[in-house]
Amino acid sequence: MPQPVVPQPAVPQSAVPFRAALAVWWRIGLLSFGGPAGQIALMHRLLVEEKRWIDEARFLHALNYCMVLPGPEAQQLATYIGWLLHGVRGGLVAGLLFLVPGALAILALSWLYVLLGDLSTVAGLFFGLKAAVLALVLQALIRLAERTLRGALPIALALAAFVALFVFGAPFPLVVLGAGLIGYVAARQLPPLSAPAAPADVIRRPGTRRAALLCLLLWLGTLALLLGALGGGHVFSEIAVLFSKMAVVSFGGAYAVLAYVAQQGVEHYAWLKPGEMLDGLGLAETTPGPLILVTQFVGFLAAYREAGGLHPLLAATLGAMLTTWITFLPCFVWIFGGAPYIERLRSNRALSAALAAITAAVVGVIANLALWFALNTLFAERLRVEVGALDLLLPKLSSAQPAAIALAALALLLVFRLRWGVFAVLAVCAACGAGLRLAGVAA
Repeated sequence: MPQPVVPQPAVPQSAVPFRAALAVWWRIGLLSFGGPAGQIALMHRLLVEEKRWIDEARFLHALNYCMVLPGPEAQQLATYIGWLLHGVRGGLVAGLLFLVPGALAILALSWLYVLLGDLSTVAGLFFGLKAAVLALVLQALIRLAERTLRGALPIALALAAFVALFVFGAPFPLVVLGAGLIGYVAARQLPPLSAPAAPADVIRRPGTRRAALLCLLLWLGTLALLLGALGGGHVFSEIAVLFSKMAVVSFGGAYAVLAYVAQQGVEHYAWLKPGEMLDGLGLAETTPGPLILVTQFVGFLAAYREAGGLHPLLAATLGAMLTTWITFLPCFVWIFGGAPYIERLRSNRALSAALAAITAAVVGVIANLALWFALNTLFAERLRVEVGALDLLLPKLSSAQPAAIALAALALLLVFRLRWGVFAVLAVCAACGAGLRLAGVAA
């Protein structure tokens, strides 16, 4: 039998110099490409394997908790570990540095998109990026599955989550709660899905509750101020309301939330076209930081097209900043509000099993999203089939786009066969997309 994990003593705040941690968080923020799977792997390599600032058991326990939360799990994991090391200031620095490089890059690219996006070359670049995104999402799915689906029950939970979402259109929160309940019950009947940490020291960080309350007040205060000053119909108020809702329903991280954001931004508010949502994801894939920064692109376009009396680019920039503020403030609420209690329950077998079960179900969520991306990228038209409990989105085969299929095949070859890095794959696919557009092959 494998030996149980023996946790190392908790790292005292004084053991890791804050300046050293600051340098590592900058490094993670600048190198966090490849989506949540790649970002989590990067943090594990630097913080667990190289620096040994946190042990394996504590890292996985934190990861399972962050998987349960709405919002970007990798950014929240960084915040959690930063809090473990240096309290509130460590959590703020880790979480913010994970965001800032990508947020600035997305803002710059959004400017270029609205200023140059109507040119055929730029349109071709984004056409190629969509194909690359498909391969990268699939790679993220496989990496997460390899790490979490170890045993019959986790595999069954992932498959059940995929079927519930893709075939029956089940609400994601119900899928998560169901998986957690199954894991909790199974902990009493079967071997646990993951080994809970042995009883260990309890980390206490002064001021954590106050920080959670302050972040909550800033979030809700911003929402109330905009609604009171501008009314519910103003684009800034609509942005604040939409992304506040997203903050509490976006379980499963960036991949899981994109379908919801696309539906609201495209169908309800008509801020952007369906293809532009994939363009935004392509932008997010080219930058470091969480993929949920694609929401900043949505907010940018929303304010750009409903600028009112403001200059469109000024309104768009304010809309992008507001979107990022509203999207990520709740992440700090969840970590500062919950991490102290989760730390105290590290040795609880039932809780550990429930968290691991939810992580397994998230694999099915990402598989559902990967299929959604494929349908929207490779086919110009889709059909929705609603019969009884069934709610399926199927491709219209006659609308297949040969150029998109060829680029997707190229991206898959580069990612899985040649094992190219994210930047190289994106660059090659973008260049091929621009060439196809200029040649008149891509629509």
